[in-house]
Amino acid sequence: MEYRNTFPKAEHLCGKTTVDALYATGKAFVCYPLRVVFRTAEKKDDILARCLVNAPKRRFKHAVDRNRIKRQLRESYRTNKAILFEPLSTKDYQLHFSLNYIGDKLEPTSFVLKKTKAALEKLAKQLP
Repeated sequence: MEYRNTFPKAEHLCGKTTVDALYATGKAFVCYPLRVVFRTAEKKDDILARCLVNAPKRRFKHAVDRNRIKRQLRESYRTNKAILFEPLSTKDYQLHFSLNYIGDKLEPTSFVLKKTKAALEKLAKQLP
């Protein structure tokens, strides 16, 4: 199936209760420089997955650096989300996950793109 390469607001994971539930009950793995936390949730609408993007203030003191990392992660997720949507299209649940940047330094966009693709492939294999 053909998926549009967009990342609309409906696919953003937001809200304190859903984010808290993700980190409290979710499973995690590392695909350096990313840490992926994921869990399944009840499917309430036609959205297959909701994504949260993080860059730590502890490691990156300047907002420009954090914003650049988040922009790189959003763009790499947007271009590669079909990897995740193919197996999710047959499931009867919704996937909530977060992409946390755990690296110590800024990386080029091509590197982040490659690592995000690897993380999404690993996540697709771990789906229940």
